[in-house]
Amino acid sequence: MPSFNLFLLPGDGIGPEVMAEVEKFIAWFNKQGIAKLETARGLVGGCAYDAHGKAISEEHMALAQSADAVLFGAVGGPKWDKVPYDVRPEAGLLRLRKDLGLFANLRPAICYPALADASSLKRNVVEGLDILIVRELTGGVYFGEPKTITDLGNGQKRGIDTQVYDTFEIERISRVAFDLARTRRNKVSSTEKRNVMKTGVLWNEVVTRIHAEEYKDVQLEHVLADNCAMQLVRWPKQYDVIVTDNLFGDVLSDVAAMLTGSLGMLPSASLGAPNAKTKRRKSLYEPVHGSAPDIAGTGAANPIAMIASFAMALRYSLGLGEWAGKLDAAISAVLAKGLRTKDIAGDQPANASTSQMGDAILKELKAAA
Repeated sequence: MPSFNLFLLPGDGIGPEVMAEVEKFIAWFNKQGIAKLETARGLVGGCAYDAHGKAISEEHMALAQSADAVLFGAVGGPKWDKVPYDVRPEAGLLRLRKDLGLFANLRPAICYPALADASSLKRNVVEGLDILIVRELTGGVYFGEPKTITDLGNGQKRGIDTQVYDTFEIERISRVAFDLARTRRNKVSSTEKRNVMKTGVLWNEVVTRIHAEEYKDVQLEHVLADNCAMQLVRWPKQYDVIVTDNLFGDVLSDVAAMLTGSLGMLPSASLGAPNAKTKRRKSLYEPVHGSAPDIAGTGAANPIAMIASFAMALRYSLGLGEWAGKLDAAISAVLAKGLRTKDIAGDQPANASTSQMGDAILKELKAAA
């Protein structure tokens, strides 16, 4: 029986509620002898700031470094809007990404047949949608220096954020995208703003070279980021794998998320480079949605994105791809039976709480075991 260490960081808002549903699956995997999943819990985000004045402690960073996979809930909320910038709740997530070297963010956008009518777009536009956005996660404008606000006098200030990319950063993220495309429909759409940004010119140049040297069998197209956003709303099924930088990936993945009906449906994986000896990657799995403080504690949160993030951990970090497929199928089966949390209920009343949705999906998984 394989053994793995999972580090759970529920975070703030609805994070603890959706993480509690994943813990049901972890307990069942252990009970069935499918794998030995040992867990530790830590603080991140606002709750970590309240406890020790940091968005994540050194102790919990060390646990994240040693884990086979980190499961992350959500951080932030109005309570912490005025804390110092460098210890704001989101700084904990940014540090995890940076210190673990999680440069490749995988954000699938899948429209389950039972939820096609929950999308704001017409059914024929989104039904059967299956896109994978591969976002570079540790470079670009979020981490570039200088990053300052300068007082110019006379009531004027200047804010500066710096967009920076090196060749190696573009090379490694493009290889991830091309490799994944080979397991799907063999098409990559590379997205940047080469018409106005020098980083876009370099991005285009490097992706084109990597394609020509290593991936000629994969179809490659280049799409300006603003046009890509428009095309995602016009006809999203033209895309398979979209590879893009940190900022555009942040925006485009949220656009793609709403094509499926709700942010509460979509998981993500953040992966580092393979270890030279073990071949394992540092990894973090999190739902795309935020902390939703307005519904925290009400039992209305949709746990599917968090559960599907656990399924991605099974596939990419724990070598349990067959069980990841079964868990994905269990989610689809529950939705097909009409169970809905508030965010995906549409015009009808919700008929499932957070825990009821988690229990129903676990029941389906048990039936498929």
